[in-house]
Amino acid sequence: MRYTFAIIFVVVFTNIFAQNTDSLKLVNLKYELSLVNKKQDSLNLLIENSKLKNIIYQLKNIGIPKLESTDTLIIHSAMVLVYNEKFEQAKWVAHMIIPDIRTGNFGRTNDFRPDTMIKTGSAVEQDYFIKEMLPDSSYKYDGFGYDRGHLAPSADFRWSRKALSESYLYSNMSPQVGELNREGWAELENMLRSYVIHNNTPIFVVTGPILNDSLIKIDRGINKVSIPKFFFKIAFDYKNKKAIAFLMPNEMLTYPVISYSKSINDIEKITGLDFFYQLPEKLKDNIKKQNNPREWLVGKQKYETAPLKAKDLPKSCYNTVQSYKFIDSNKKITVCGTVSSTKKTRKGHVFINLDRSFPNQIFSITIWNSNAVNFSYQPNKYLVSKKICVTGKLTENKGVATMNIKNEKAIKVIDRK
Repeated sequence: MRYTFAIIFVVVFTNIFAQNTDSLKLVNLKYELSLVNKKQDSLNLLIENSKLKNIIYQLKNIGIPKLESTDTLIIHSAMVLVYNEKFEQAKWVAHMIIPDIRTGNFGRTNDFRPDTMIKTGSAVEQDYFIKEMLPDSSYKYDGFGYDRGHLAPSADFRWSRKALSESYLYSNMSPQVGELNREGWAELENMLRSYVIHNNTPIFVVTGPILNDSLIKIDRGINKVSIPKFFFKIAFDYKNKKAIAFLMPNEMLTYPVISYSKSINDIEKITGLDFFYQLPEKLKDNIKKQNNPREWLVGKQKYETAPLKAKDLPKSCYNTVQSYKFIDSNKKITVCGTVSSTKKTRKGHVFINLDRSFPNQIFSITIWNSNAVNFSYQPNKYLVSKKICVTGKLTENKGVATMNIKNEKAIKVIDRK
């Protein structure tokens, strides 16, 4: 009996000792892992700070417009700006979009706050809306009709928690109509980020409102912020020596984003600013006259074009945007545009999109297989990239203006590219 008890005691003690040893090993492993994580966090922070310093260096030496005698340069972690106290918003904001946005995973912080670096005081929350706490601790918002539009968008800084947070400073905000801020303006921002990711190259971006004494103000706000009628955004790819500018009205856009492209020279004439003035003269002159928005599109978007301008249309013709007012009117009209994409289905149906490609099409032509015999050419191949005018009645299919064509007489090629 004593012998049996001794064996049991030894087995139990051995198991307890083994369990304690394993537990001790686990504790040591967890401790070592925490040290590794801390070291990794420290290294990541060093790398991030190095990138931030490099961005500011490049902005100061390449990316900022020429300063005027009354300008005060405000330097944050990853953006540089000049604030205009008279209009209570930035005159311009310069930043960079770098390929790190591909893997950056910091989300919106929404920590809107005044910019304490503005000595005269920046705009504040009460310039955009009034917030009142209700008895149940919820808030009632009384908005003044405008979004707090980011000039340098927060998503461009999602690789740095610090830089992303600073993008919510009120010095980086300007009153924007909601339909612009959340749609057309956002699409432009997405376009530039896609370019950076697709080409794996950083770009310089300068953004600002068009400010002048004729602007009305948000009277209900504390600082009476002026409401811009237009905004500009300029992008410059130093590596590939490409540049583009955009000028957008502060309203819902009726045309695709690329329709609002300009040259940097155009923006300089409007603003009086001198962009990228520190570049060599020959390079500076070259980039300032560029205006080819398709070079900034990626994937299928590269085949998209701006709708034809009204002044360039043949008599009694409409562009793809103007055509929408004739949907279901039962009236034959002629619509002109550039063939951006085509498709022939297995059943022989042909679909042709003007100006914008599937799935972002704005105007589609349908040729059913029963009408294909009425064409002396293969429209899905022959018409690619050509400017054409098409005549018929318009209907709507899932929000897209659509025209059914029965024969080639309804289509006229207006160039031979």
